[in-house]
Amino acid sequence: MNSSKKNHFHYKSKILYLSNTRILFLIMALFFSGMSVQAQILKKIKKRVERTAERKIIEKTDREAGKAMDSILNPNSKKKDDTTKSDNTEATNKKVLVREKGNTTEASSPNNETNSNNNNVQTANKNTTQNLKPWSQYNFSPGDKIIFQDDLTGEDNGEFPSRWDLIKGSAENATFENENIINFENNSIITPLMKTDKYLPEVFTIEFDAYFDEQKMDSDVYHQIYKLRFWNGDSYIKIPPNIGMYNPIIVYRYGATLSGKINGAKKEFEGFEESLKEEQPLWRHIAIAFNKRSLKVFVDQYRALNIPNLGFKPKMVSIEAYRNTYIKEPYVRAIKNIRIAEGGKKLYDRIMADGKFVTRGILFDVNKATIKPESMGVLNEVVTMMQEHTDLNFSIEGHTDSDGGDAYNLQLSQKRAASVKQALVSLGIDTSRLETKGLGESVPVSDNSTPEGKANNRRVEFIKI
Repeated sequence: MNSSKKNHFHYKSKILYLSNTRILFLIMALFFSGMSVQAQILKKIKKRVERTAERKIIEKTDREAGKAMDSILNPNSKKKDDTTKSDNTEATNKKVLVREKGNTTEASSPNNETNSNNNNVQTANKNTTQNLKPWSQYNFSPGDKIIFQDDLTGEDNGEFPSRWDLIKGSAENATFENENIINFENNSIITPLMKTDKYLPEVFTIEFDAYFDEQKMDSDVYHQIYKLRFWNGDSYIKIPPNIGMYNPIIVYRYGATLSGKINGAKKEFEGFEESLKEEQPLWRHIAIAFNKRSLKVFVDQYRALNIPNLGFKPKMVSIEAYRNTYIKEPYVRAIKNIRIAEGGKKLYDRIMADGKFVTRGILFDVNKATIKPESMGVLNEVVTMMQEHTDLNFSIEGHTDSDGGDAYNLQLSQKRAASVKQALVSLGIDTSRLETKGLGESVPVSDNSTPEGKANNRRVEFIKI
């Protein structure tokens, strides 16, 4: 190879070397640059994933809250996979009050003959006796004739309840836990709107359900209460000082108190049942019985007050809801299923006079033949009477109001009559002494155009045989 060719070769080799070196550096630069870019991309992806996860959590929370709200607004719109969930889920336990204006047509009356679907009618289950057992000593007996009944059917949420009058504060219709309620502002007082302001007879009963929030500390027992005042016409009770009683009946989550003056002497009445202590949110059934002069107050199955001589005759009643607001939380102050009834003769006296007795105090779950526990007062009274008078045998007849179809009401009344017999047999009455019959809506005793008329038509009759 001559010198010129060698020089040319070395020159080309040098260029190639330099080119390869540059390419190598370029590749390395690109590689490290790519790693940096990749790292930045990974960081961005990580942040995006984190944001997505956060968004999904928020969306899930929103969906759960939405489901809770939907269940309140549209209880019949649940998906099939939601029907198997327990009523104790987080969503159903949330205290959601719906106050939006709108007709609440799903409200249930005490006997609930509103659903025309026969498939929804269920017979009393095997647990009926078990559910009634804690109320075995319950001796409250409701009045015979309903003079005021309000289950809030057809009321508009956000409006003042149409069948009540306002004394103090503010109250409104609302939906809570899929039921229609009267929701109170704190210290608000309402009274039934009646044609006269002296509507309470000499013998009467008052019943309603009152809501109590979660008890977070022992003092909470005294911080959420309901007050019942008896009035004399259009003003607070004004009685001569020697028999004056000015303080209301105060109902707690597991007891009641009343203080005042009777026959010139100061009297203090109180009763608390430790076995009824419960920290979870709950509804309590409140029942009051007045018989000419004596007064009894029941909280669920427990008799909290027994006053032999009240010292005056009540003329009208008001209900107040109170919750100490030292803890800033959205407390619920609510009542539902309010009923006032006029009393009557004892069961045996009615049997001897009429050959039967009629009761509106045996109540049932919605669209079922399952007896509510507060019915035990009547059932216990029937059992005692039949044990004392072994010659008494009865045909138990169930009756409904006119809501729903004829066939549905007939079937429902038959199954409910059978449930009453089953309950009495479980309490010791021989099955041979009882027969059952369902008559549906065929034998009304009142006009079905009013809530009181419907309530009087929903009844169980015991016919002597």
